[in-house]
Amino acid sequence: MRILLVEDNKALSEGLFAILRGAGYAVDVVGDGASANAAAAAETFDLVILDLNLPEMDGLDVLRAMRARQNKAAVLILTARGTQEEKVRGLDLGADDYMIKPFDISEFEARVRVLLRRQAGLRASLVTYGNVALDLNSRTFSANGAPIDIPARELGLLETLFMRAGRVVAKEAIIQSLAAFDDDLSANAIEQYVSRLRKRLAPHGLTVRTARGIGYYLDKLAGG
Repeated sequence: MRILLVEDNKALSEGLFAILRGAGYAVDVVGDGASANAAAAAETFDLVILDLNLPEMDGLDVLRAMRARQNKAAVLILTARGTQEEKVRGLDLGADDYMIKPFDISEFEARVRVLLRRQAGLRASLVTYGNVALDLNSRTFSANGAPIDIPARELGLLETLFMRAGRVVAKEAIIQSLAAFDDDLSANAIEQYVSRLRKRLAPHGLTVRTARGIGYYLDKLAGG
């Protein structure tokens, strides 16, 4: 899942970035409204975490411009503007959730998970395919109740494929979901992650198949 974090407070921005990257998300960070508007127009994000008091362009104007372009990314507003009027304005413009600063980090993480789950069209927190289950709250995989240890990058790839199980996901879409602005993630790197995932999944009856020239999809092995 790819997230755009828009926050001009450097300390808060760095803290939230560390939390989100530690959870395995691809995170891009900008510190002003104009950059946020440009990034949201040029790139595809699953979630935009948006401060309102921004230099160059107000956060509500960024949100308004996003929705005018039919940008369907989920938007979580973080702001010190705690009035009911401001909250209503943000929600009316198309925000999906609203948190007032200062906020509890565990609640922030939970709201991010809920919005990303909703963005993927999933209501339940536990998704299963074959013998493997994905807990969307903890972002962990298990097979028959036993945890599967998967490194962060491969975890992100499997999560992307898992939530679209049986459907082909284009290489470009995979790269978009895993890479931030400053990541150098190539198609060859994706192939390496796929190869490693196949080895990890084979004992559990799943594999990653190649749709030649297009991308990859998660599938069940015969008898799996």
